[in-house]
Amino acid sequence: MIKTNLEKNWLFISAKILAAFMIIFLGIVLLPKFGAADPPHIDETVGRLQQIYEKTQDFQAGFIQETTVKSIRKTDTEEGIVYFKNPRQMLWDYKKPKAKKLIINAQKAWLYLPKDKTVYVQESDKIFKSEALIKFLSGLGKLNDDFKIQYATPHATDREGNYLLQLYPREKGASYQYLQMTVAKSSFHILQVSFDDVMGNSTHLRFSGIKMNAGLSSKLFQFQPPAGVSIFKMP
Repeated sequence: MIKTNLEKNWLFISAKILAAFMIIFLGIVLLPKFGAADPPHIDETVGRLQQIYEKTQDFQAGFIQETTVKSIRKTDTEEGIVYFKNPRQMLWDYKKPKAKKLIINAQKAWLYLPKDKTVYVQESDKIFKSEALIKFLSGLGKLNDDFKIQYATPHATDREGNYLLQLYPREKGASYQYLQMTVAKSSFHILQVSFDDVMGNSTHLRFSGIKMNAGLSSKLFQFQPPAGVSIFKMP
């Protein structure tokens, strides 16, 4: 029962956090390289972030996700592939240790658990109540208007020279306090991202095999529940 409740919570709580993260991720992964000396001023970094975000149509990457549930002190590790396409389309396709799919488009959000033969469905506007999220997932967002972005340390880098960023939502009532990201010093690909939700649960993500603007089909973000599954509508 606890596990089932956690899966349902993932649909209408973590989806909002992952969407917010994806907004920023789309901007950072293709930032131009800076020199090897001091890091650029944060305003310059954010400006380049915004430029790249506005040019990004779609994105996919492999991921490893570690989620720690505070109430039961348990950490789960999962692997899969994430896809994003403007406007407002997202798929988290989990492969290990068991298959599940979180599919979101402008109309619906589905959480499909094949092993349990169960689908949870919710109106997507119930997930994306945040005005900032809707703007970004529609290609209209402005980073400086919706987030306070700063380097996470005075030196802006970790011991390997990778950039450390913290992003604080300006909007009240966000499902997370801030996002922390490690960005590779040479390629500017994201190495990892961490965040805590309002209940104290933590998520850590690592990415690989990044592909940008590959022309993903919108059919990827449609879902038809298989025959024989139980379907539960979330409020």
